[in-house]
Amino acid sequence: MKRSGFTVMRKLIGLVKPLTGYMILAIAMGLTGHLCASFITIFGGYAVLNVLGSETPLSLTVLFVSVAVFALLRAVLRYGEQACNHFIAFKLLALIRDKVFQALRRLCPAKLEGKDKGNLISVITSDIELLEVFYAHTISPAAIAALFSIVLCLFIGQYHWSLGLLALIAYLVVGVAVPLITSRYSGEDGMKFRTKAGDLSSFVLDSLRGLSETQQYGQGKKRLAEMNRRTDELAGDEEQMKRTAGRNTACTNTIILFFDLAMLFASVVLYQQQAVGFGGILIPTVALMSSFGPVVALANLGSTLQNTFAAGNRVLDILEETPVVEEVTGQNNIAFAGASAENVHFAYGEETILDGVSADIPRNQIVGIVGRSGSGKSTLLKLFMRFWEVQKGQVSLSGHKVKEINTVNLRNMESFVTQETHLFHDSIKNNLRIARLDATDEEIIAACKKASVHDFIMTLPQGYDTPVGELGDTLSGGERQRLGLARAFLHDAPFLLLDEPTSNLDSLNEAVILRSLREEGQDKTVVLVSHRESTMRIADKVYSVEHGRVS
Repeated sequence: MKRSGFTVMRKLIGLVKPLTGYMILAIAMGLTGHLCASFITIFGGYAVLNVLGSETPLSLTVLFVSVAVFALLRAVLRYGEQACNHFIAFKLLALIRDKVFQALRRLCPAKLEGKDKGNLISVITSDIELLEVFYAHTISPAAIAALFSIVLCLFIGQYHWSLGLLALIAYLVVGVAVPLITSRYSGEDGMKFRTKAGDLSSFVLDSLRGLSETQQYGQGKKRLAEMNRRTDELAGDEEQMKRTAGRNTACTNTIILFFDLAMLFASVVLYQQQAVGFGGILIPTVALMSSFGPVVALANLGSTLQNTFAAGNRVLDILEETPVVEEVTGQNNIAFAGASAENVHFAYGEETILDGVSADIPRNQIVGIVGRSGSGKSTLLKLFMRFWEVQKGQVSLSGHKVKEINTVNLRNMESFVTQETHLFHDSIKNNLRIARLDATDEEIIAACKKASVHDFIMTLPQGYDTPVGELGDTLSGGERQRLGLARAFLHDAPFLLLDEPTSNLDSLNEAVILRSLREEGQDKTVVLVSHRESTMRIADKVYSVEHGRVS
C-alpha cells in the first residue's frame, strides 16, 4: 500500500507512545544542550562588547564562567540526549520486530502462501533497522529544532522585531522548505531502492538454496551475471540518492550563508537608522550564525528520510495487513468428538477447488481420502485446521463450526502432517519438542519409535542432539517425513490429519508407520490422504475426491 510520507511519519510516531517519558527527556536535554552551544558564542559577543566599553547585562568574569559551564553542560546534555534517543530507537526496533512477528503469525498461512520469503527477510532485518534513523535522529531533533527556533527568534527579536522575523524566515527555509523540496525531488527513489534491495535478497536466497541445481545444469555464470547486474543497478540507485543528499547539503550551506549576510545587512541598516546600537549588529548576527545546528539536522534528513519512509511503509504493510482468518478467543473449550464437512465450497481466487464437498469423520476411526493431484484433498485438511475460511457450507468439530472454536483449543485437538516437513536449524530433539515443549526424553523416544525413526537417529554421532542443518538439508526426504510424523505422535492430539505421510518411505517403513497408526487409532481419529492403495488398506472408510467433489 502506498502511503504519503506524512502518514508514514504519523503512524511511526504513534509507536513511540510506550516511551513518551524518555522522548520528552531527550527533547529537554537536546534543547538545553543546543541553547548552551549557541550561548557560548553569544556570550562571546557580549564579552567583546564589554571589552569595547559597551554596556552588557553581565560582567566579564560572569561571562567567562558562564561559557565554561555552558561548554561542560553541552557535552553532558549531548551525551544524555543521544543515549535517550538510541535507547528509544533500539527499544522500539525490538517492539516493532515483536509486532511484525505477531502480524506474520496472524497472517500465516493463508496470506503468506506464495509470498516472496527473501523480501520478507529484507523487511524483518534491514527495513526495520533503517527505522533507527527515524527514531534516533528525526523525532526529537524535529521537536528540538522547533522549540530552539522559537527561543532564538524571541531573543533576536528583542533587539528589533524585523531581525526576529528574519531569523524565523531563515529557520523555516532551512528546516522546513529545504527538506520538503528535497523530499519531493527525490520522489519514489527510496521506495524503489528498498524494493530492489528486497528483490536482490530473494534472488540471493534462491541462488543459495538452488546451488546444486545451478551447478548441475551449468548455469553458474548466468546466475552470477544476473546477481552482479542487480547489484550494480542497486549501487547505481544508491549513488543517485547520495548525489541528491550532496546537492541538498550544498544548497543548505549556501542558504545559511545568504541568511547570515542578510542578518548582518539588516542590522547594519537598522544601526544607520539608529534603531539599534552596535550590540544590535553584533549579537543578532552572531546568534543567527551559531544557531543553525538543529535546523540543519532536519535539512539533511530530506533525502535520507525517503529511504527510511520507504522502509517504514513496507513494515506498516505487514503490521496493517488483514488476516484471512482471525484468531478466536473467549469461547468455551470443547473436547473432540468427531468432525464433518457439509456442502463445502472453496476457491483460491477464481479457481474453484472444492464444490459441494461433504464428509463425515466419526470419532476413533481412520478415514482415507484419495484423488488426483490438485483435486482438493490437501485443501480439505487445511479447512479442518482453519488455515482458510470456507466460502460456503461449514466445517465442524464436535458439532461446532471451526470458526467458533477457540484457536488454541482447535490446535490442541489437531495434529497436521504435511507433504513437506519443515525442520529448523537446530537439533533433532529440539525440532521434535516444538510439538510439545514439556515432553520428556522418554516421550520423544516413544514418538520416534512409532514413526520408525528411532533406530536411524541412534546411528547418528550425537543421537537426538544431532543438528539437522538449514531446512533439514542433512537428512533425506523420508527421514524428514518420519520426523514430521514423530512430531504428530508427540503432540498426542485426538484428531490426526495426515497429508501423504508415507509418500517418501519404502514399503518396510510404511508398514511400521501404518501399524502404529492402527494401534494409535484406538483412541484417535485419523484423516489419511494418500495416493497409495497400500496406505488405504488401514482405513475404515474411504472418500474419493475428483474435480472438487466427493464420491
